[in-house]
Amino acid sequence: MKPLLVRAGERDAAYPYVHPLNPKSEVHMVMLGDQVGLQRLGVHLMRIPPGKEAFVYHSHHGEEEFVYIIAGRGVAEIDGTEHQVGPGDFMAFPTPSVAHQLRNPFEEDLVYLAGGERNPVEIADFPRLKKRLVRAGMKVSVQSLDDAQPLGPFEKL
Repeated sequence: MKPLLVRAGERDAAYPYVHPLNPKSEVHMVMLGDQVGLQRLGVHLMRIPPGKEAFVYHSHHGEEEFVYIIAGRGVAEIDGTEHQVGPGDFMAFPTPSVAHQLRNPFEEDLVYLAGGERNPVEIADFPRLKKRLVRAGMKVSVQSLDDAQPLGPFEKL
């Protein structure tokens, strides 16, 4: 059984992550929820170095997400509008969510707590890239929205 309490000095080290669709992405994360056995909720301590971005501008179809700024400053783009954010600011993205992204154009690290649901299936759109991510379990695929074909109409048997 995993511990129900992980103290700051005992938690796993942060590991760097670069989003494969954003060359400006660099996030150092500690997967806090995994360390205490959470299965339906992801909770992550995140750090974006100066001049870097988190992930890619995206929206979710099925999983809600939140961000709570702990230290530093950043710029959150939410539904096409930029907002400067700092310690104590909270953002939430109920589904279906508007597109959003967090970046750090400032001189100090941006540190935040992020979390969200872990559904068995998720769909996320990258509107500027005209791509859609589909995740079923741990299998992930990305399709071009330009290539999507409608299915139907369906007939009664």
